[in-house]
Amino acid sequence: MEFTMGGRLEVRITPADVGKRVSVRRRSEGSGAGVEFTDTVGVLTSWDDGVVAVTPKSGESVHIVESALVAGKVVPAAPARRRGPAASFAELAAVTARAWQPVESEPLGEWRLRAAGGFTRRANSALPLGDPGLPLGEAFGRVERWYEERGLPPYIQTATGAEGAQEALCAELERHGWRREVTAEVRIAALAPVGDLDADVSALRLSREPDEAWLSRYQRFSTPGPHVLRVLGGGPSVWFATVAGAGDGDAPAAIGRCVVDGRWAGFMAVEVAPEHRRRGLATSVMAALARQALEEGASAAWLQVEEDNEGARALYDGMGFAAHHRYHHFRPA
Repeated sequence: MEFTMGGRLEVRITPADVGKRVSVRRRSEGSGAGVEFTDTVGVLTSWDDGVVAVTPKSGESVHIVESALVAGKVVPAAPARRRGPAASFAELAAVTARAWQPVESEPLGEWRLRAAGGFTRRANSALPLGDPGLPLGEAFGRVERWYEERGLPPYIQTATGAEGAQEALCAELERHGWRREVTAEVRIAALAPVGDLDADVSALRLSREPDEAWLSRYQRFSTPGPHVLRVLGGGPSVWFATVAGAGDGDAPAAIGRCVVDGRWAGFMAVEVAPEHRRRGLATSVMAALARQALEEGASAAWLQVEEDNEGARALYDGMGFAAHHRYHHFRPA
């Protein structure tokens, strides 16, 4: 925080700083006798009628009465990365979208409306990368109608926490009555260390398509219809990993999916049967897929992990994956 020469906190932001990343401190109601303060770092998304709105990387805006501000300043657009490959939000957004392709897609200006029979939010949400060609309120209405015509709940996928991300869009969605339903992290790492992991891959099989055994382990659908297979099989260079179960006819002990796209290798659908956990099978799956991606010329890795998946987060921490940005799915309240 900033201080004046007299040692007092100072507000160094104004309405002209809307759209910039800021750090603010405000007075908050406390249960004790003393004054309590709360700090927030995020994008200044509005300053209207004496109310300041800051949208942090959580995607949920914080509204502050102007008179409660005790300090504030503009801060760098994004913290400097200490490890992992360099990557812009725009580059990663395009790569992650190509790795999980819908069955049906339609443009809305520079936005993309995507549907896949309801299989995963990612394949059944609007991807707003650019200008929709309409005022935002009208664009939100068009998204709602498009999904309702298909019998699907309307979702818009947004991102926060990286330079060039969409905090302002998150705030606008909230103003129009949309609410954040789920949040996940996009993490990145150098690929070679993943391929170098000490892992037994002798019992692991790679294939270009998911067979019945692979699908029997995957937990994201009840019936593997054509739309599921279309999504899973879509992407520039797709690989599926399978670790066989204990006996003939048993579902696989572990599975995974990787999409190689230029310098990037994306890891998805890494699942281990409960009775086979803590045996290093997830590491084996990741290492085998990484080695295949390295052979195809990839050098960087990415994956997505939901906020509440503590086990997966710990696993990926150990592999060197660091958070790049968060993405959120918003739905009308």
